[in-house]
Formats: sequence, C-alpha cells, structure tokens
Amino acid sequence: MSQTEKHQKAIPEGATQASSDYFTGIAWIKALVPPNDQTDCTVSDVTFEPGARNNWHTHPNGQILVATSGTGYYQELGKPIQLLREGEAVNIAPDLVHWHGATPDGRFTHLAINPNVSKGGAVVWLHAVTDEEYYSYQS
Repeated sequence: MSQTEKHQKAIPEGATQASSDYFTGIAWIKALVPPNDQTDCTVSDVTFEPGARNNWHTHPNGQILVATSGTGYYQELGKPIQLLREGEAVNIAPDLVHWHGATPDGRFTHLAINPNVSKGGAVVWLHAVTDEEYYSYQS
C-alpha cells in the first residue's frame, strides 16, 4: 500500500453512490447536515474515486468546498484547472459554472457546504465534463 493510499480517507459509512446522471466515474455522497430551518444550509461529505468528477454545474447561493483528504481538481468555466489539496477551501460565487473531482490517480474527499438552500435550491446541473476538459490540467 502506498503512502498516498494510507492517508486517503475511506468511503464514509452510510454514503450512497452518486448518480451517473451527474457524475462521471464513481463518487460517494453522505449527507451530514440535511436541509433544515435552523441553518438553511446543507453539508455533504463527497468522496471521488480516481478519475471521477461531477458535471459542470452552478449553485444559486454559492458553495464552499473544504478538501479533507487527497488532492482534487476544481475548475471554473473559462479558467484552467486548479489543484485542491487537503486543508484548502474554495468559496464559489452564486451561479458560477464549475466542476470538481479527483485527479486521475488518487481518491479525493471534500465537504460541500451549500447555504440558503430554501432560496433557489442547492445545485443546477449542466453537461458532463469531457475527457478533453478533464485531462487538460497543466502543472
């Protein structure tokens, strides 16, 4: 077992496999905080297997991603792919078209925090990220 594998978080107990309608590859989602009147916020633990990513999408009220394990990709439409490392966070503006997922050779886990979900919902799904887009990362 490599050092990377030893440090990668296991799939959360109780997680369900993400829909292939919105994800390429295998990803797991566990709701940690469901929609509620107290915070009007959802929090999910999302684990992407190597090569997995979600579709291009937006969030009507923005989103905060917090990388908790591994190294992943994050890309905003029209910009290059960024690496997202354990302990780093991304503050995503409302309605910004973007995607995120694992690198081709490692598992990646992040927390997805969606505020104000009663005002417009949490996500608007768009088309899949192509292989050409996904493999365009340049270090």
